[in-house]
Amino acid sequence: MKTILTTCLMLIISSASIFSQDVTQSIQVNINGIKSNEGTIRVGLYTTKNSFLNKIYKGIDIEAKIDGVQVTFKNIEPGEYAISLYHDEDNNQTLNTFLKIPTEPYGTSNNAKGKFGPPKWEDARFIVSDQTVVQNIKL
Repeated sequence: MKTILTTCLMLIISSASIFSQDVTQSIQVNINGIKSNEGTIRVGLYTTKNSFLNKIYKGIDIEAKIDGVQVTFKNIEPGEYAISLYHDEDNNQTLNTFLKIPTEPYGTSNNAKGKFGPPKWEDARFIVSDQTVVQNIKL
């Protein structure tokens, strides 16, 4: 009898822990339009309007390949996000600019483009809910 009660209790505890786990998803980012195999593609994931283009929540760097690259952000909580990336052609870990205009290729989620300045959060944001999100970004 003690064994049966112990077994039942263990099953209840393990089931509760399964159902109480946070549900997370992935964001798959496909990057195309890369014009050279030189340098690194630097991808930043942002969580708020205030952090967008200022403070990266998660980042992934990958070697540039002219035929395109893919990165995946895993274990992402449901919510709003935006992506910004650039081709760091000279590997100096900085988006090169001239008069605050980027001189290296860059892109954002939803392929949002800026008008008289950088892309806006409202144009680049997307929702992560109950399934993997795929963003196709062209440099």
